[in-house]
Amino acid sequence: MTHKISCFGAVAGVALCFGTAGAAVPVAGASISAAVANPGRPDADRATDALRHPAEVLAFLHIQPGNTVADIWPGDYWDRLFSDVVGQSGRVFAVHLVEGDTDDKIATPPAGSTVLEGHKNVVTVVSHVNTLRLPAKADLIWIRNNYHDLYDPFMGPADIAAFNKAVFQALKPGGRFVVIDHVAPAGTKIEATNTTHRIDPEVVKSDMAAAGFRFVGASDLLRNPADPHTTRVFDPTVSGHTDQFFFVFQRPK
Repeated sequence: MTHKISCFGAVAGVALCFGTAGAAVPVAGASISAAVANPGRPDADRATDALRHPAEVLAFLHIQPGNTVADIWPGDYWDRLFSDVVGQSGRVFAVHLVEGDTDDKIATPPAGSTVLEGHKNVVTVVSHVNTLRLPAKADLIWIRNNYHDLYDPFMGPADIAAFNKAVFQALKPGGRFVVIDHVAPAGTKIEATNTTHRIDPEVVKSDMAAAGFRFVGASDLLRNPADPHTTRVFDPTVSGHTDQFFFVFQRPK
């Protein structure tokens, strides 16, 4: 387990490393358990739980009821869980980047729509990559397995510095930006983003430091040492179980 500051607890052996040393933040254990056990979750979601570790991931994030969470390049699996954990007093922004939807050949839902059945607190936000805006400040912003795409030609090109600064501004003071992505070999920087769809973790750390974020936590939950790091992430030999870094950055209070 990698961590950068003092940790106040652990879930399934994973340290929770946010805030200042000795400042314990309660984990919303009951709401997480209820979210994962929700009988309304699709069978397809449950089938991937063993690989995604939803209870442990949500506990590591220590999302609380009433929080506002923004999911950039959203996925229904995680948005259903975020929705249940934050509850009706919280909100989840499903942030569609038009450039990403165009490349994925999916129709962008209307801004402000609630398209996730049974989860009315999940609201669609439509944005372009270089002009990211949220309707309200977020407690946590998350991008999973798509940060590397920001470096690829189909994104416009994206102004990475402007994007990260917009994320910074969209967070409440003390809010967190979570980046999960496929690991590329050390030292390769952004060479693999448009080929194997991976990124050197150190690039992400450098990008976030430049935007003003503090690196406050990392988890080994999604690591896989058997991944050779040179295979396309869609290859059947690694698809669904690539080696993934899981970083948490914080906007200073």
